[in-house]
Amino acid sequence: MIKFHFTFDKTKNSQKLKKKLLNKYKNYSAKKSSVIVVGGGDGYMLNSLKKYEKFKKPFYGINCGTYGFLMNRYASENLEKKIRRAKKTTINPLQIVSCNNKTHKKALIAVNEVSLFRQTKQTASLKLEIGKKTIIKKLIGDGILISTPAGSTAYNLSAYGPILSLNSGKLAITPISPFRPRRWKGKIISNVVKIKLINLDPKKRPVAAVADNIEIRNIKSLTIKTNKSINLTLLHDPERSLVKRIKIEQIRKNFN
Repeated sequence: MIKFHFTFDKTKNSQKLKKKLLNKYKNYSAKKSSVIVVGGGDGYMLNSLKKYEKFKKPFYGINCGTYGFLMNRYASENLEKKIRRAKKTTINPLQIVSCNNKTHKKALIAVNEVSLFRQTKQTASLKLEIGKKTIIKKLIGDGILISTPAGSTAYNLSAYGPILSLNSGKLAITPISPFRPRRWKGKIISNVVKIKLINLDPKKRPVAAVADNIEIRNIKSLTIKTNKSINLTLLHDPERSLVKRIKIEQIRKNFN
């Protein structure tokens, strides 16, 4: 028997789904459950992945939002049967250490991406280091983002970044409205190297970091690396697996 732990967003659609499912299934604690069922949109799924990661359970999302790239469509058929048939995808998040202007450090994880973006009318002035090499001495523009394969179809794609296959072992570094160097389109790198972003002028040109949907302001530097000790397992219906959905987005991009 599959033991469910349900968690629902506070939106109207999510609360409707909550009534349907909790009338039909028992809600076990996250610790005693077999799978964590998330009712909401992509943003709520990202929050849930971080909140429940410590329990080492697979996640099955049911879309109550708009696009729901990480989620499944709701169907009234047997939920236990759907989860038994689901395809597993394991992803590793980004581990981020931020340092602000007062040298306070904070650790975060990001499933989709981390972005560094100007927080005033002034453009950002950033230095990019990969491993021991300086790749860009001074990037002037709105900012920059680092995306995982799972997040490469989200903000990264909107910023004209590449779509990465889930098993590529890569990260995408994509500039956001670069002014100098104007023609730099970004870089695809191995997910085993460390990335460092440095704000070259934190007083005049303050920047904010956003890890998925968590924001920290007045950033002096960010250190980013894939955390392979954290394995997040997502469950998807076979006809809408994450691998298939990313491939569809790759095809669409190639035809545009």
